Amino acid sequence: MLTDLSPLIAATARWLTVAYPPCGGALASALCEVQARQAVTVAAWLRYPTEIDAALVTMAGPGGTARLDWITGAEPVGDEPAEEWAWRTWVDEVVASWAAGLLTDPELAGLAVDALADGEHAAGGAVEFRRLIDPDDGDRHAAALLRHPDLLAPVTGLHHEQLLDRLGPGRALAA
Repeated sequence: MLTDLSPLIAATARWLTVAYPPCGGALASALCEVQARQAVTVAAWLRYPTEIDAALVTMAGPGGTARLDWITGAEPVGDEPAEEWAWRTWVDEVVASWAAGLLTDPELAGLAVDALADGEHAAGGAVEFRRLIDPDDGDRHAAALLRHPDLLAPVTGLHHEQLLDRLGPGRALAA
């Protein structure tokens, strides 16, 4: 059974960086991508905390970008070839919403990273999420759009209450 969330993480991070592009050149693009990927990784691990959860989402599929594209006004052109839009089917709306919330609220991001400490995903060793929880000036400048609370509010608001519930005290991690 496939339990690897990397296609979901890659597609969702790509959607975020396409919808909220980096500010600057190649270095800014790389810094923005790293921040998006770290936020999406944390969100995906929270959403799908066990191998069984990960296997189920890879079997059923995460849902795609339709509502996210509509909310952000980034609907793709309908006559694009399949290879131009097929990656969008691997985007998870809830994970994108949670990642947006983490990118715009450093305190929430810290709580989310802390919540992963005892999960199955952390069993492989310590994973660093510094660019998510403690971005420097270069990180913030590169991802100015990606970290802007007002711009991300429509995406963050979609599933913010679920994220707060997941991170609330006494909550077990289970999708």
